[in-house]
Amino acid sequence: MNVRTFLSEISGIGYSSAKKLERINLFTVMDLINHYPFRYDDFSNTVSTMDAKVGEKVTLQGEIWSISNIFTRSRKIITKAIFNDGTSPIELTWFNSSWLTKQIAVGDRLQISGKITKYGRKFSILMPQWEKLDSHQPSVVSHQTLHTGRLVPVYPETYGINSKWLRTRIAKLMPNILSEIKDPLPDEIRENMITLQAALSQIHFPKDYQEIEQARQRLGFDELFFIQLATLKVRADWSKKMSVKKLKVKSEKLKVFVKTLPFKLTKAQLRVTDEILDDLQKGIPMNRLVQGEVGSGKTVVAAIAMYIAYLNGFRSLYMAPTEILAFQHFDTVKKFLEPYGTSVGIYTGSRKKVADKSDIVIGTHALLSNKLSTENVGLIIVDEQQRFGVEQRTLLRSKAKIPHFLTMTATPIPRTVALTIYGDLDLSIIDELPKGRPKISTHIVPENKRKDSYNFINTHVLNGEQVYVITPLIEESETLISAKAAKVEFEKLMKVFPDLKLGLLHGRLRSKEKENVINAFRKGSIDIMVSTSVVEVGMDIPNATIMVIEGAERFGLAQLHQLRGRIGRGIKESFCLLYTSDIKSKNRLKHLETTYDGLKLAELDLKIRGSGEIFGIRQSGRFELKIASFSDLTLIEKTRSATQKLLSKNPSLDKYPPLQAQLRNLAPNVMPD
Repeated sequence: MNVRTFLSEISGIGYSSAKKLERINLFTVMDLINHYPFRYDDFSNTVSTMDAKVGEKVTLQGEIWSISNIFTRSRKIITKAIFNDGTSPIELTWFNSSWLTKQIAVGDRLQISGKITKYGRKFSILMPQWEKLDSHQPSVVSHQTLHTGRLVPVYPETYGINSKWLRTRIAKLMPNILSEIKDPLPDEIRENMITLQAALSQIHFPKDYQEIEQARQRLGFDELFFIQLATLKVRADWSKKMSVKKLKVKSEKLKVFVKTLPFKLTKAQLRVTDEILDDLQKGIPMNRLVQGEVGSGKTVVAAIAMYIAYLNGFRSLYMAPTEILAFQHFDTVKKFLEPYGTSVGIYTGSRKKVADKSDIVIGTHALLSNKLSTENVGLIIVDEQQRFGVEQRTLLRSKAKIPHFLTMTATPIPRTVALTIYGDLDLSIIDELPKGRPKISTHIVPENKRKDSYNFINTHVLNGEQVYVITPLIEESETLISAKAAKVEFEKLMKVFPDLKLGLLHGRLRSKEKENVINAFRKGSIDIMVSTSVVEVGMDIPNATIMVIEGAERFGLAQLHQLRGRIGRGIKESFCLLYTSDIKSKNRLKHLETTYDGLKLAELDLKIRGSGEIFGIRQSGRFELKIASFSDLTLIEKTRSATQKLLSKNPSLDKYPPLQAQLRNLAPNVMPD
């Protein structure tokens, strides 16, 4: 057995459990060792029942007096036991655990841990953790304490796999596997941190809170360090490549193009355009990220860059994350550039229109296909950059010889986060919306005002306007009972608005079905579009003036800001109505009523909900934060400084084989064999 051994091959796990573990992306022994607890139950307080207090988490040692299964009227099974530690009896209760009567018998001595509750005069513990005591030594647990009498780790679980199961297997694997794990960090970087082996041992089975913090610091450092090492190494390698030739900015033709646009470019668009044009004229390929609000005009900036590439005899690839957005860009770019002799093709899973012959090819992930000719490609543009990880960016860049590379995102990303995840890119920000864009009035709608809001919607639709209704789910969920589903909401609203035309849009529709629904909405044949967040990118309907967001508490502030950016794209006043039944979320959602700066909202999300809630932060491939946080600015700076020093001394990392091996494992396209 080694760290790469598949879990299905491990004794005590087997095929069936391994398939369940795959649902939470655990495939190998190392995956399981790197499956960290998200909290700990403190059961280190060992007391007597007489001294235990209601609401307190305690550990008790005593004897089982009785245990039996009770069948309720609803056919549910409750397991009840009477437990006595010699000072006072206490009732233990488990739900759906009938098998316990085969594992625990009257007279067994147990160590149990849980929270003390009281029903009437009876003390009780619901769903206690338990371990058997050695009958010969009544105060000694018969095997290593895992589930009681200590800081007990609680893990992300999946159906059929609970934390007790995970603790038992991890504890069994750790002694055999720790000696095989090599610490990839050089001594000069590790400094005062504990070893990787110690960190893994402490994160799973800590003696105290200090050990947890030491482990978090070390494992968090590693996560952020390797993300930054990958991005900065790409940047260093990229800067060494010389462009085939410097692109010439043909000023007169560019002036004509800009002058004939149906709108005037903002100062921010002009500034970012200048930064891009400056890059194109340098001796090294451009590698830039453009961040701008929904509706700030990133597409026209991209069109200018593609026009310059065309004038210099180069083709361009333009990749979007969804077909909706790809078709949107296809229509827009055709309108901008075809009058100047530029041919524009589309290349998606469902449509491949003369793409190999086109000067500009717009598409989805299909652009990564080997079937698409990339001959003479000089510029690659990736829209909604946050949907693609460093590996995909590297793979796409490798398709052309030495292309200029421009990436764009409408997702507001706090600067510290952008520098961490997108450290391989120069950063430009379009921080200005075109003039004449109406401010979107945003309101939290209480449930008792829902009927009034429906009347408000009906009035505006009868006035010729259109509406989005956004839900978190496609269909109802057994686990997310309170979450609204698009299909259910569609049926309900059909009854609320019997005289209006409704459409349904979600990610499971076929491409042609999506296209038909969107075109119908664009032409005004649909009054109310019920959809999931699939409309977050790629929808530009000036006549849509109202957006209703059901279950608003289930979205981050930055994502809600992006969603409402789908309205207010014409000249009419627009309204975003947030529906929520979660009282606790209302204070967070109120920020949307007064704040219209996406970057500020993203920073608020970072403070309030943590980095895991920032839309698009999770990288594709293996770059996924399990224990670090993008809100830990001190650790981010520490890892960035360490990475920069290391790469300045040894850009190829050939003096650090363990680092090369780890980076190759995490990002094979960044550090190939």
